[in-house]
Amino acid sequence: MPAPHPSPRPSLLGVFAHPDDESLLAGGVLAQHAASGARTGVVTATWAPDTHRAAELADALEILGSGPPRMLGFADARIPESAPARPRLCDAPIDTVVDQLVRHIRETRPDVVITHDAYGQMTGHPDHLRTHRATVIAVHAAGLEHHCPDAGAPWRPKALYLATYPHSSVGELAPLLARVGKQELSVPDDFVTAAVDVNAWLDQKWNAILAHRSEAARERSLPGILARLPAPARERIISTEYFTRLEAGPTPGALQELTV
Repeated sequence: MPAPHPSPRPSLLGVFAHPDDESLLAGGVLAQHAASGARTGVVTATWAPDTHRAAELADALEILGSGPPRMLGFADARIPESAPARPRLCDAPIDTVVDQLVRHIRETRPDVVITHDAYGQMTGHPDHLRTHRATVIAVHAAGLEHHCPDAGAPWRPKALYLATYPHSSVGELAPLLARVGKQELSVPDDFVTAAVDVNAWLDQKWNAILAHRSEAARERSLPGILARLPAPARERIISTEYFTRLEAGPTPGALQELTV
């Protein structure tokens, strides 16, 4: 008798700043959910849809089972040619970014949204910070019927998770980042509410990272750093994904006193 197919996990939408963030930070979780039959998708805030990074993103998402790219098309803070004639994400009005994200959340109707943590993912990249802030607002706003009424019916995800790194996880990665002049911004271990072992999906995750070919060829990028490591060291770094859960919106219930 064939083994039963695993029950589908909650539908999941990742919202990340750059092509490759989805594979590095949540590639295992995306592959895990897709393998169970869950709907998964990814919104990417920067780079135009007609660039080489967009083509690489499409290849990575196909490997992870996460559908076609959904790109907001803002420019990378440090690469103006990533979206010619478009504002940098970190310069765009926050309401403009939020409203675009609300439209994607209502269209995909995910149970869970994943994005960057409040540090901007270890290195504090300004695009990561902007994406974090816009996504936190958008997850709440998507459930409000009078916010962007032309963007579809209200939808409130059940959970919002921030991809993060606890202090205890960065022992091997921190010196590698320091060698290329990048800082290490991790969080206290008790901030982490989910640590997911993704070894079963490690090949998919690594192949998705490598699909971002232009980044894997660079020495200072995280894909490039990982590509130059021995496999055992690389696998130790990418085999667990860490998340902090935030409330995704109001908790319905009877009126009560304000408490702390």
